[in-house]
Amino acid sequence: PPAPSQPHSFAGSGKEAFEKPTWTKQLVVESGRSQVINCSASCTQPENSGLETTVSKKLLKEGAQWKLYEVNVSQDTILLCYFTCSGRQEIKRFNISVFSPPKQVLLTLQPTFVTVGTWFTIECRVPSVAPFETLTITLLRGSEILYNETLRGTTPSPQEAIVTHNTTALRKDGHHNFTCQAKMDLQSRGGHLIHRVSDPQVLEVYEPFQDSQMAIIIAVVSVLLFLFVASVLLCFVLGEHWRQRRTGSYMVQAVQRRLRCATRHSLHEQKWPPPRATGTQRGSLALWSSPG
Repeated sequence: PPAPSQPHSFAGSGKEAFEKPTWTKQLVVESGRSQVINCSASCTQPENSGLETTVSKKLLKEGAQWKLYEVNVSQDTILLCYFTCSGRQEIKRFNISVFSPPKQVLLTLQPTFVTVGTWFTIECRVPSVAPFETLTITLLRGSEILYNETLRGTTPSPQEAIVTHNTTALRKDGHHNFTCQAKMDLQSRGGHLIHRVSDPQVLEVYEPFQDSQMAIIIAVVSVLLFLFVASVLLCFVLGEHWRQRRTGSYMVQAVQRRLRCATRHSLHEQKWPPPRATGTQRGSLALWSSPG
């Protein structure tokens, strides 16, 4: 708590003397939860004591010098714990700050597939958080801070905090995870530091040189494959043509052999010496035997 003001001495009833300043204490309460307040006096037998507040309260326990209250706080408020010792009233002030901590941090990259030198957007969202002025959102690439922002303005109720950052893709972006950190600093209000981190996101980065090189490789492989297939087909066609020609030549030769054999057989069956053939017959024989 803040340092108290200078104390003052008060005379008791002759049985005791005490010195107690009025002081203030900062407290933070998470939204939807209750807070226990210890209201205690600085003297052994206070004449009266209590807790003054605009929110609902419940007395849990009490002793000669103290009372324990439970209060339900839904918004920032002030509690006054008072007691009277030897006719003088003293007050303890509690400044209550209600907060909604960052329970979830969501990071998105748009788009997730980029080329070196092109723009992409990093967006971090923290749902249902308050107060904004205690929240700092940091965007990181690996351990390197890309962007840092402490939100401004007051929020009467929990709201979604959104931070966006536009940047150009670098070659090294594809080798690091992107994360978002949300820090809520409640130390100045009597609380502590709350820290949450998003799940890591990956950016796929491609270089134009690599893309063109890959296209060239694909084109060369396609041409070589086409030439290979064409050569196989050409060899097949030429082979079939050569086979058909050889088969046709063999058939002609076989026919000629059959004709020669038939001619010889016919000549042997005729009587010898053969009758004189007429000119027409000789011409026919000559014409007939001409293939031989």
